[in-house]
Amino acid sequence: MAQWTSAMGAAQLARLLNSQQDRPAGPGTRRPPAYRALADGIRLLVLEGRLPVAARLPAERELALSLSVSRTTVAAAYEALRAEGFLESRRGAGSWTAVPAGNPLPARGLEPLPPEALGSMIDLGCAALPAPEPWLTRAVQGALEELPPYAHTHGDYPAGLPALRAMIAERYTARGIPTMPEQIMVTTGAMGAIDAICHLFGGRGERIAVESPSYANILQLMREAGARLVPVAMAEGLTGWDIDRWRQVLRDAAPRIAYVVADFHNPTGALAGEDQRRQLVEAARSAGTVLVVDETMTELWLDEDVSMPRPVCAFDPAGSTVVTVGSASKAFWAGMRIGWVRAAPDVIRSLVAARAYADMGTPVLEQLAVNWLFSTGGWEQAVELRRVQARENRDALVVALRKELPSWEFEVPQGGLTLWVRAGGLSGSRLAAVGERVGVRVPSGPRFGVDGAFEGYVRLPFTVGGALAEEAAVRLAAAARVVENGGSGGAEAPRTFVA
Repeated sequence: MAQWTSAMGAAQLARLLNSQQDRPAGPGTRRPPAYRALADGIRLLVLEGRLPVAARLPAERELALSLSVSRTTVAAAYEALRAEGFLESRRGAGSWTAVPAGNPLPARGLEPLPPEALGSMIDLGCAALPAPEPWLTRAVQGALEELPPYAHTHGDYPAGLPALRAMIAERYTARGIPTMPEQIMVTTGAMGAIDAICHLFGGRGERIAVESPSYANILQLMREAGARLVPVAMAEGLTGWDIDRWRQVLRDAAPRIAYVVADFHNPTGALAGEDQRRQLVEAARSAGTVLVVDETMTELWLDEDVSMPRPVCAFDPAGSTVVTVGSASKAFWAGMRIGWVRAAPDVIRSLVAARAYADMGTPVLEQLAVNWLFSTGGWEQAVELRRVQARENRDALVVALRKELPSWEFEVPQGGLTLWVRAGGLSGSRLAAVGERVGVRVPSGPRFGVDGAFEGYVRLPFTVGGALAEEAAVRLAAAARVVENGGSGGAEAPRTFVA
């Protein structure tokens, strides 16, 4: 029986390998042999999770043709990978990817580090901050006081607790978007909301238009659902969407769904302007595309002079085009897995009906905690604390990067939780691999793209500040030196750092 569980075609593997941009070799620098460069490229794809473990690789002749190299080069690369434990082969079954004993399986998303690893590793992989106390504790205590009446019921609320649905609807109405509770479904985080929407509207093989770059975990969720992702490049810098590109894609590809983050985009931090929002809604309506708008960052404006545009759903009064997703996870705490969908009542009814075959409903206690925050003013005070934390961290990280890595390029966003950084011509994938060895964990740019895009970028979240931000920049600079010198591993062990 074959030991592989998926297959990678020669053309697809060649595209992924060709996306790995290397810094031009300086005078006197020796380039590795062609077979070694190919083996390193495949190993890096495995460590990044972009080439799954147990994926059958193309035959040597097929890959040689796609890469325009000799079959001998591919054979030598495969042999080197077998010797290192990254490839297994059996006569008649082919060759498939593996990881050596003792190596962790590569994460395909952006999972946070386990707490026991935090002493030696600075984690810049997960864009999430600690809970804004004392508000988490107060919210849970308030929820416990409200729990007894619900404990006498079955506890299943597929659409969400009526009190919380009404409160969320009231908050949209206060933002100038008249909303009824029947237009709200409470979900298990924003990921649960988008998963439900994709299953309702998408279906396997359907096209979904996505910003390029976009949020890595959502892209992976859509891939796992069998969607065909259609990337739409963002405008330069922090200027938001390129509306002409969006019109062309919506017209030519006719995607069933389009997924966008208008407020402090993840990962770039861009804030889409009001006119861009209006035009995108009009283009989606004309194409018959459902526009899924992720508002999880909308309350995380960090600078006092930010003028927030109206929500995207304000330009779809009939509710026929825009489906809005919100969450408590970014603005409050990632451990508070409460999200919601705002849509037309018939869409909400369909989502609720489909939920019987998914997760049934969202935990009652956490819903009561969020409702307590909304109803007492605790939410506003907690989010203001979150803004202060994120602003201080952002500013400290920017200063540290400009000092330690002056050739790296970025624009400072006015909100959100992430910095999108062009890494001075270096490979983001190699920086991520070496960073693990020097004690700083960063996600590379290709995780936020489709088919290997953004190899020259890394995403840095505002999750550390002060001396820890300075140390993170020092470790990134150490990783950059290793990559510049042609290395992809073997760097010094990380130091334990106590903030």
